[in-house]
Amino acid sequence: MNRRSALAALAFAAAFSVPTAGAAQTVEEFYTGNTVELYIGYTVGGGYDLYARALARYMGKYIPGNPTVVPVNMDGAGSLRMTNWLYEAAPQDGTVFGTFARAAPFDPLFGNADATFDALKFNYIGSANNEVSICAALARSGIETFDDLKEKELIIGGTGDTADTVQFPKVLNAVFGTKMRIINGYPGGNDVVMAMERNEVDGRCGWSYTSVKSGSAEWLANGDLNMLMQLSTTKHPEIPEVPLVMDLVQNEEDRKLLNLVFARQTLGRPYAAPPNVPADRVEALRSAFMATMADPEFLAETAALELEITPVDGAAIQALVEEVYKSDPAVIERLNGILQ
Repeated sequence: MNRRSALAALAFAAAFSVPTAGAAQTVEEFYTGNTVELYIGYTVGGGYDLYARALARYMGKYIPGNPTVVPVNMDGAGSLRMTNWLYEAAPQDGTVFGTFARAAPFDPLFGNADATFDALKFNYIGSANNEVSICAALARSGIETFDDLKEKELIIGGTGDTADTVQFPKVLNAVFGTKMRIINGYPGGNDVVMAMERNEVDGRCGWSYTSVKSGSAEWLANGDLNMLMQLSTTKHPEIPEVPLVMDLVQNEEDRKLLNLVFARQTLGRPYAAPPNVPADRVEALRSAFMATMADPEFLAETAALELEITPVDGAAIQALVEEVYKSDPAVIERLNGILQ
């Protein structure tokens, strides 16, 4: 090889050495001095917001490089606005992840044309809890039991077409003949609670029991709130006297439908990163999330807020979402008809 050829070879090697070095950047090197933004699909003060802000305060110390984790609220359409943004426009480098409605991953499956994402391509990070929700009515409504809902109309607040607060009562109306009228469009769960205080609505269905305990415990203590039904696949151990929706099912077709609807409760309040985030950074976020779930200071803070911690890891959430997408098409079609 002559001198000119040797120089050309060296120049060629140098030209391709920079990308190789960049690709070899470690997770710790990437996150050192960086900021991670945690987007919350709801307004300040509700359950999703409380969980996410507590997580943000502690998670950074478990991510290699110890980046600062900053919570950012982006509410709208029951968290669908943020979910679409997370999929379509958020940086795909591991500096952004978000929390959205547990129903959101299934919106495309259930026929929501406004859901412009592929839920199977998100990188699920974890959830701080699996969830039991309730239907509840203020005592002033005169509704004391679930059977009363079949005889008397209950006006309830909803937080968007994709939210539990809208989808769950629609399903119950269709399956059990209940008479819940939904006033839709509140930005978040906390806004529904304020609407109840202002006498705009008299109840809420698809209300996380953890949020009831953390934000409206005085209503329970004073007898101002009647819990009518538990909405999940299993009962919450603290409220065995409140009937479970699955125990009232009369036929196998309805059971399949309700299993499909309430499978999302296992997701609790899920966290996910956008598609295409490097696998080592996804794993770092997942590991940091689960480590935070065992952090003594985090647990003390969430206990003080009456927030239950029963963590679900990201891989389990990913598997559950994939399993739901394999559901019987006939059951999915029936559900789509109910939710329209």
